[in-house]
Amino acid sequence: MKVWQENQLQTLMTNQSDHQLFQAICERSKELGFDYCAYGLRMPLPLIEPKVFMLNNYPEGWRKQYQTNNYLAIDPTVQHAMHSLLPLIWTDDVFVQARSLWEEAHSFGLCFGWAQSIRDFNGVVSMLTLARSNEPISETELNTKRIEIAWLTQIAHEGMSKCLKVSQLMPEVSTKLSKREIEVLQWTAVGKTSGEISEILNIAERTVNFHINNLITKLNTTNKTAAAIKASILGLL
Repeated sequence: MKVWQENQLQTLMTNQSDHQLFQAICERSKELGFDYCAYGLRMPLPLIEPKVFMLNNYPEGWRKQYQTNNYLAIDPTVQHAMHSLLPLIWTDDVFVQARSLWEEAHSFGLCFGWAQSIRDFNGVVSMLTLARSNEPISETELNTKRIEIAWLTQIAHEGMSKCLKVSQLMPEVSTKLSKREIEVLQWTAVGKTSGEISEILNIAERTVNFHINNLITKLNTTNKTAAAIKASILGLL
């Protein structure tokens, strides 16, 4: 197991582009017994239509169908990834609310799949999906390969975040807030006014407003409410 992990770390360190890294991930997925591989990364911002990045080696016809029908919006595996870090095995029950997606996926040979998601401290969520045309995923295989696939998902996330320069796409992630700024934002987030915050923290109201203006600038927002929301999403509070 240690040797296998070291090989994955080597993959992360030697692949400099997203496509090179994805090809390496696909090769590892084949070693694990899967013909198809898909990787998706979702940024936490903006709240409306957040940035999404996807790569896969699915059949071209299925990729076109998925995009044309906007299956991303109803894909239950994606919805699962947003709320759980537990592995998800494709079953009829999983796709009960997305029958057309499930049936069309089958028609392209995507019959058995394993989805594993990860969320980092910046709120970035990614999911690695491994799939194949035959041989269901047994309980034994699930238990045997759980650690390897979780590790591969971690490597994919770290590597893709680096290749895509996620830190540059979300410069606010590296924002440093002072203890006082965090306190002001926390009270702002629960609906306190500047006057109320000044009383709670025993500082002048103009000082509270000074911190709020600095926070709006640091977090690149238009008002204090938006600043509190963004800071919360990015884990700065």
